[in-house]
Parts: sequence; structure tokens; C-alpha cells
Amino acid sequence: MIALDLLLKGVLIGLAGTVAMDVLDIILNRLIARRRPDWGLVGRWVGHMPKIFHDGIAKAAPVRGEAALGWSFHYGIGVFYGVVFAVLAGSDWFADPSFLPIWLFGLLTISAGWFLLFPGMGLGWAMAKVGHPWRERAWGLLGHTVFATGMWACANLIGGSAGLAS
Repeated sequence: MIALDLLLKGVLIGLAGTVAMDVLDIILNRLIARRRPDWGLVGRWVGHMPKIFHDGIAKAAPVRGEAALGWSFHYGIGVFYGVVFAVLAGSDWFADPSFLPIWLFGLLTISAGWFLLFPGMGLGWAMAKVGHPWRERAWGLLGHTVFATGMWACANLIGGSAGLAS
């Protein structure tokens, strides 16, 4: 039952972190007109698998349902990260969630975007081919900090429970 409990908690914190990141995107869009992520292009990238690296995913042929595919991928990855963290951290961490481990994990998760997703979409390693790459990297670090904060907040809500799967 412990494994099922950790799995469920991992799913919940992954969803919460992803929602928190999306809320940040909405807030930044409304406050400073920061463009929101185009999950349709991510869906196009996923839809063109197994080819991983493209010169520019926007130039690739559209994929049917790419927006839904991109959003599903986005949330699926968030849940995956939540489950991985839950398994690594274990039940003891959920009993008294500390921020530092989940924040470091959240920052580590950006490496998949920097070294797989963005180069795969033709944006270069760590977004090297976009205008103002360091600014975009800083926004990414903020987003992944908010992702970690959302996971931590959710863990604080569910962690002290006797067990979700029992």
C-alpha cells in the first residue's frame, strides 16, 4: 500500500505543480503581456516522433490534434516528475515536506527542456537560438521554481494524511 500511496501523492503533486506553472503563465501574460507557451508546437514535436531534432518545429507539417497532444504531454510530464520525486523522497518526506529538496528537484527538471525539448524544436541548447536566451532561461527557472512550489504546497496539504490509498 505504501507504493500506491506514493504513486497517488506523486500524481497529485505533479498536477498541482503543473497547474501552478500554468497559473504563473496566465498572470505574466496579463500583467506584462508575456507570451504563453505554445503547447500546440510541443504537440507537433511529439507528433513527429521518433524524429527528435528539427530545424524548426513551426515549419514541420501540422499534426492532427497537436494542441491537445501538447497539453497532454505537458501535464503528463508534470505528473511523471511528481511521481519520480515522490518515489525518491519517500513517505518520510511527505510527513513533513521541506522545500529545499523539491525546489532543487524542480530546478533539475528544466534540464529536459533545455537539453531535449528546446533543441528538438529547433530552439537550440538551453534556448540558445532565441532572442535574449538568458532572459528566457531566467523565466524558465522562475517557472520551474513555481512548479516546485506548487508541488510543495500540495504535499503540505496531503502529506500529513494517514495515507491516500488506504
